[in-house]
Amino acid sequence: MLAFSSQPDDTASIAYFSMEVGLDPAMYTYSGGLGVLSADTLRAAADLGLPMVAVTLLHRNGYFRQHLDTAGNQTESEADWVPEKFLSLLPIRVIVPISRRPVQVQAWRYLLRGNSGHVVPVLFLDTAIPENSAEDRELTGRLYGGDDRYRLCQEVVLGMGGVAMLRALGYRKMQAYHMNEGHSALAGVALIEEQTWGRSLGSASEEDREAVRRHLVFTTHTPVSAGQDGFPVGLVRDVLGDERANFLVESNCCPGGILNMTRLALESSGYFNGVSMRHEEVSRGMFAEYSIEAVTNGVHAGYWASPHMAALFDKYIPEWKRDNHYLRYAISIPTDEIWHYHAKAKADFVDEVERRTGTRLNKGIMTIGFARRATAYKRTDLLFSDLERLKRIYRNVGPFQIVCGGKAHPKDEGGKALIRRIHEAARALGGDIPVVYLEEYDIALGKYLCSGVDLWLNTPQRPMEASGTSGMKAALNGIPSLSILDGWWIEGHIEGVTGWSIGDGWSETPSTDDATSLYDKLEYLILPMFYNRPAAFSSVMRSCIALNGSYFNAQRMVMQYVQNAYSPGGNGR
Repeated sequence: MLAFSSQPDDTASIAYFSMEVGLDPAMYTYSGGLGVLSADTLRAAADLGLPMVAVTLLHRNGYFRQHLDTAGNQTESEADWVPEKFLSLLPIRVIVPISRRPVQVQAWRYLLRGNSGHVVPVLFLDTAIPENSAEDRELTGRLYGGDDRYRLCQEVVLGMGGVAMLRALGYRKMQAYHMNEGHSALAGVALIEEQTWGRSLGSASEEDREAVRRHLVFTTHTPVSAGQDGFPVGLVRDVLGDERANFLVESNCCPGGILNMTRLALESSGYFNGVSMRHEEVSRGMFAEYSIEAVTNGVHAGYWASPHMAALFDKYIPEWKRDNHYLRYAISIPTDEIWHYHAKAKADFVDEVERRTGTRLNKGIMTIGFARRATAYKRTDLLFSDLERLKRIYRNVGPFQIVCGGKAHPKDEGGKALIRRIHEAARALGGDIPVVYLEEYDIALGKYLCSGVDLWLNTPQRPMEASGTSGMKAALNGIPSLSILDGWWIEGHIEGVTGWSIGDGWSETPSTDDATSLYDKLEYLILPMFYNRPAAFSSVMRSCIALNGSYFNAQRMVMQYVQNAYSPGGNGR
């Protein structure tokens, strides 16, 4: 365990705020990558014995359940779940003022136990209390639902309500408050209010602000301005009141009359980072006045390694869970054993696909996996841009099958159209190339997919992939990537060693040659290696584990936060 603070065992010195946390597939408290990353961060913190407490929202109605018809049309239903099955309700409430009325907030607690036995408490804030109005009871109902007012009120509950709940539970002197994305940026305002207790918020001096900055850490995940939360100042004034709205305007957080939550988080924090080296560059271009650093994301090795790969690691690298750096020694595992244990994971995946869809895939042919949020910049349909060439590759080089998955936000018509286009392409292929689109892609299905395919495909439009973690999960299981050079893949890519690039650089101009490069790599490099030189392909699989699995893990990521962001005297602290 880390020797981090001398606080009592029942407290913590790091508070981690995130709008979503995906701890359990049956707890619909996440939508995708951000929530899964948050959970992996907390798992690693528990393994390392880090004195951390997490704050999120309960989301009683979840994100949504996805339903696809045979044409690929997506419809949605509520993802209801029962908190009592997983969480303990704490006997404490706090009050948060919203639109000049008191809103009561309660907290449910999940105790996340790490390999070390250390426990990280996760607090799920909830406004579904009889004393609240019907409108306020719904504030913690749905993840990323509703209009601007609903979203802003949720962020008040998360940021300001989160700080109030920590205080009510006895978490007083915190060494660091880590805001994972800008949704919790109002925590900074709550801390300034504490600093100016007994005075008006507008009287906050630069010394007051600096005292707060020394304890605030902000991680941005958004590489484009359109993806950042923004709220009109008039709405902010109505929800937060004049004093807070005036403070935010005077704090350089409302350019063009819009409260920018990313800018608020940056202005409030003493340490800020993007989630890959490339994302650091992009973020500094967007916010040149801030010295944004990089802490590249990682995934929790013990959680995402398939049971079969975990058994292989236990056999050859018994210390890998305690210290993920030991995965470097996977380079000495015989390649035939890596192929053999992967085949077991692939068989499990094939069985799961059949259970969910009734379609029986062929375990003996190359399986290409692509599962991401369905939205325009992910370019989910790039693989299907030339169906005739796909058919020729299949006939002349070697057979393959394609498995896709991913949800489109209910309001993202472009994302829904992508799903339909993939279904159209599958029909146009007429059964020549098996294509399966898996409904309701979630954590449970992701564990099968990221360990059971043979090649992981990723085709984002540069530079809109801040990091990406699905390819890291695949690499941990020995699955190489064929990916655009963006996000984490710029750091993890060694051509022909850990996988292959689509295109040859990271130009921000979308290339019409991306599809051609994708097809060329499949036809001339990847499929011939898979079928004609399986030992060479297995060697690539081994390098994925040894080079990428040993680095792109949550344990390394959290240790970077400890050294650079959380600890007094760290960079920017």
